[in-house]
Amino acid sequence: MKKSLRYGALIAAAVLAVGITGCSKTTVSTAIKACLALDTGGVDDKSFNAAAWRGAQVTASDSVKVKYLAAQSDADYGPNLKKLVDEKCNLVIGVGFLINSAIIDAAKANPGTNFAIVDQDGFDHGPNGDQYPGTAIANLKGLQFATDQSSFQAGFLAAGYSKTGKVATYGGMNIPPVTIFMDGFAKGVAYYNQIKGTKVVTLGWDTVKKDGTFVGNFSDQSKALQISKNFEQQGADVIFPVAGGLGGATAGESLTAHKSVTIWVDSDGYVQAPQYRAILLTSVVKGVDTSVTAVIKDEAAGKFTSAGYLGTLANGGTYLAPYHDLAKDVPAALQSEVTQLGIDIQSGKVKVS
Repeated sequence: MKKSLRYGALIAAAVLAVGITGCSKTTVSTAIKACLALDTGGVDDKSFNAAAWRGAQVTASDSVKVKYLAAQSDADYGPNLKKLVDEKCNLVIGVGFLINSAIIDAAKANPGTNFAIVDQDGFDHGPNGDQYPGTAIANLKGLQFATDQSSFQAGFLAAGYSKTGKVATYGGMNIPPVTIFMDGFAKGVAYYNQIKGTKVVTLGWDTVKKDGTFVGNFSDQSKALQISKNFEQQGADVIFPVAGGLGGATAGESLTAHKSVTIWVDSDGYVQAPQYRAILLTSVVKGVDTSVTAVIKDEAAGKFTSAGYLGTLANGGTYLAPYHDLAKDVPAALQSEVTQLGIDIQSGKVKVS
């Protein structure tokens, strides 16, 4: 009897030990932390920042925790990155071209943390940003987009849709991730003129001088509105604002003045800004969300690399959104031509840049 009791006690102790060990393993968190350092404009800008955060939220699970810090000005970039590193984020994603300098410094100073940057190549181009091709950084991945391809389609569409023979574009700031849209748009208009023998004018961007109309930031709604009104007064009936959330000022003017339609940028405005559905011709979508989702998934799977990502028409990293409510106003022949143009851009038959 005593022997049986002794064996029973040993077995019970062993079971208890296994149970305790098993519990301790399940309570140890193996989740990775993916963190976004946003650009100015806020997480709910219906455009650039919102798309990045949406891409991060898709990955959220028991094994992936996501968060963001918003920037009120460019002075917040460095401090926000430091906070995220200090919080032991496994992956820190800088959202926007302007955060590039700060994220390069952070990546160099924290080789144990992985970083990604939206709208830059992830290379160190020197203190003045003018050293090319630049130096690769092992823990920094660039996420870029050939948005001139989809913008080219948008310009062609705008030229074919316009009744006044004048279309327009403006930017938030004169920086490459903005001007690539504007240049592609104007070149698409020029291509339409070339094959149709027309003379549709693009206001707001000069493809030769590589300069145009800019707000100067991504927050001045009043100036964006005034620019839009000026374009309408000059006869533009299609306006393409490349200015993040400032597109709302243009779309609002289109709604109230009934003189123009708006082409949204970065996200499908029909989905993200439904209050403007009635005047949204289309949207030039930049796959910020899909690229952010992909790099977070790579980090979670232990497959992060510094090899750059380029979103194109071919891989779905950029595309022209449906015409939605205005489809009835876009002639079927023009719709077909825009679709074929996308195919020709992908094949290389039509050169965008």
